[in-house]
Amino acid sequence: MFVVFALLSAACYGAADFLGGVTAKRANTLAVVVVSQLAGLLILLAIFPLLPPAAPARTDFLWGALAGVTGGGGVALLYRALAIGVMSVVAPTTAVCAVVIPVLVSVALGERLAATTFGGIALAIVAIILVSQSSSGKAEPGSEADRRRTKAFLLAVLSGVVIGFFFVALAQTSRQAGLWPLVVARTVSVSLFAVMALFASQSLRIPTAILPVVAAGGALDMLANLLYLVASRSGPLSVVVTLASLYPASTVLLARLVLHERLSGRQWVGVACALVAVAVIVQ
Repeated sequence: MFVVFALLSAACYGAADFLGGVTAKRANTLAVVVVSQLAGLLILLAIFPLLPPAAPARTDFLWGALAGVTGGGGVALLYRALAIGVMSVVAPTTAVCAVVIPVLVSVALGERLAATTFGGIALAIVAIILVSQSSSGKAEPGSEADRRRTKAFLLAVLSGVVIGFFFVALAQTSRQAGLWPLVVARTVSVSLFAVMALFASQSLRIPTAILPVVAAGGALDMLANLLYLVASRSGPLSVVVTLASLYPASTVLLARLVLHERLSGRQWVGVACALVAVAVIVQ
């Protein structure tokens, strides 16, 4: 069952990133991060009374706080990269880095995987790389477009590393903690970036026209976090993270359908590899 939850989290992460990237082009990145994350927190708090009681330990709160810092930071870097770069390149680049960190950590902690599972993980990484092959023309070296793409790529790499640690932190929480780690994580991230915006004298106002889209992105991101948390508590971390990191497939497909970004032949091969990787990993 953890496979289904992990794949659903990937779909939600990809859709949330797409909405975040689109809105970050029309509003301040910090404002988009704070408002979207606040929307997700409010939704979580609304359903919290309906959930069974939980018994979180002190360590669960600490891991939740770390998840809030890394998750919020990773999202902020990702949204900025999506706003200035090519969406079908930025999202997969982030995913490659995000999947490597937890896999290395889980193996270092003694997690044993079958050879076929390792093969599936490797194929998933190949799929992510192939999906990142943009069909858009190359920018002239030294041009403004070239500098923007380079900056977007560096932000995507940094974002992926930070998000990788977010995956690790959230997976360390116990089942007995329920959803408290998510509440702590989202409270920390919203507070942190609101303070950052205050010190940077940046407005948190969002244009009315895109406010529902920003809120929808936050809701999808929270749903993705919830699904990932459930999956990580019932399956191997390396497998769950790999499946969850297939989210660029939905981001790229949405960019194709909504923004009419063209998919190259390599990107279509990458999508096919992603499907095969899932089949290999879950067998």
